[in-house]
Amino acid sequence: MNHQEFERHLRGEGLSPNTIESYLWTVEYFDANYDGLSEENLLAYKGYLMEYFKPKTVNLRIQAMNKYLDCLGMQHLRLKAVRIQQKPFLENVISNSDYRFLKTSLKNDDNSQWYFVVWFLGATGARVSELTRLKVEHVQEGHFDIYSKGGKLRRLYIPKKLREEALSWLEGSGRESGYLFVNRYGKPITPRGISQQLKKYARRYGIEESVVYPHSFRHLYAKNFLERCNDIALLADLMGHESIETTRIYLRRTATEQRAIVDKVITW
Repeated sequence: MNHQEFERHLRGEGLSPNTIESYLWTVEYFDANYDGLSEENLLAYKGYLMEYFKPKTVNLRIQAMNKYLDCLGMQHLRLKAVRIQQKPFLENVISNSDYRFLKTSLKNDDNSQWYFVVWFLGATGARVSELTRLKVEHVQEGHFDIYSKGGKLRRLYIPKKLREEALSWLEGSGRESGYLFVNRYGKPITPRGISQQLKKYARRYGIEESVVYPHSFRHLYAKNFLERCNDIALLADLMGHESIETTRIYLRRTATEQRAIVDKVITW
């Protein structure tokens, strides 16, 4: 199987363009630097990855090679993923007070679009790539159906209060269709553009930059949900997690919360 055939196979599985590009790059790198598919070469490649890259990146590369091996009928050469040591706390999660302050500051500055960007991130649990695909029609319906790789459906719900205020904003802007968040050229805002703008607003309003990034609001959504509705299985579905084990991280405290509890409890 050549690389073109592998690419066609990946597209046939409905993988995202970014995943396909990553898988092809991995296989091309291996072919360029190792003399054939063998257990010795594959283990050498894995060793190289473990020496120079973080475990998450290592596992992504291993996943790509294993997919290639499966396509070639060489499953016996599959590599084992490396174990990712999960930290006993969440890091760099925006606090509820900073989240409310950021929203309020944007609203007071009449910056409606970015006010709603922050609110949608914090109140839907959307990934930034999903947020950029939201349309006015989804707000009107109150949800956004997302099909992940393998055809699995996840429904992203827009809470009633957010939906009503967003519809009022859209009506005032005369918008009845199209992408919800657009740039000055009328094109959908990119994930990178959202990340950069959030950092800019963090600096403007004096909020710690390390906690103002798109995924931080997804963490906030999950933590707040569990505090109000202790149903981790439902949260896993809402977040689109393949395994409930991924969701368990949100049962843990942030490092700041751990520190506050220790300072309060330990007085001896």
